[in-house]
Amino acid sequence: MKRKLIAGIIIGVAMLSLVVAAVFQPRDGATSARGDGGNAVGVINISGTIVSGSSSGGLLNTVAGSDTIMAQLRQAAEDPSIKAVVLRLNTPGGTTAASQEIALEVDRLRASGTKVVASMGDVAASGGYWIASRCDRIVANPGSITGSIGVIMETTDMQGLYEKIGLDPTVFKSGPHKDMGSPARDVTSNEQAIFQSMVDDIYQQFVNTVSQGRGMDLEQVSKIADGRVFTGSQALENGLVDEMGNFYDALRVASQMAGLGDEANVVDLSPRRPFWETFSGVNLGISGPALYPAAWLLYAPVTE
Repeated sequence: MKRKLIAGIIIGVAMLSLVVAAVFQPRDGATSARGDGGNAVGVINISGTIVSGSSSGGLLNTVAGSDTIMAQLRQAAEDPSIKAVVLRLNTPGGTTAASQEIALEVDRLRASGTKVVASMGDVAASGGYWIASRCDRIVANPGSITGSIGVIMETTDMQGLYEKIGLDPTVFKSGPHKDMGSPARDVTSNEQAIFQSMVDDIYQQFVNTVSQGRGMDLEQVSKIADGRVFTGSQALENGLVDEMGNFYDALRVASQMAGLGDEANVVDLSPRRPFWETFSGVNLGISGPALYPAAWLLYAPVTE
């Protein structure tokens, strides 16, 4: 019995060590420290749903927090050894405001003279594409999923369910629209117009952002900005990305654009997470739309 217990403890410690090593080890192709004072390409990972606040992750959910990513972009701008940055995107999108915050810092980083290249992984859609469109160059895999230029807001009518379970909400409000989108009542025609105006406004912001970032005519962007997604190869045909390639190709492109040759020191700018966060599956109470980039569902618009 003692031998089994000891063996179990040893196996448990070994597994925990492997997990800790996996969480804290540098990502592939990147170092965990500055490039010995030399010129380097920084890597910033944007993975999971994009929302305001800090990044977090677990076994079940990963959040790309705008506060964390903006801090990394500013860190790159302030480090004289970082001559270019690769944004490694693997995100279906998120909220409009968070995507805009990150995109603005990308603009500022570029204005400082640092080249920025977007590298698309599995998916870089909606808010992810909003950010990518502000980069100097976009590298995607032929099978990457991107695009989804659009905005969505959604509410659910739960009156039938409330009746079945005997729930009868009583609302006290300061104005007729204070409970807009409430699941306990119908949406009025005036409220529909208000919601639609919000969606239209953010949609135009999205189209303008892509037009300016990609150097495309508004009319050209509008033709493909109907919410549809594209494969990487289709996006190339439509002018949404610049070339096909993987993460290492993006590093090469960034290095060349910064005048560092085909290869440069690579610095991982991502913060290290405590290992217990991997198991928690907790995202600090933040959740986001799985497929869209908008303000918040219902009370904030989402970009799609």
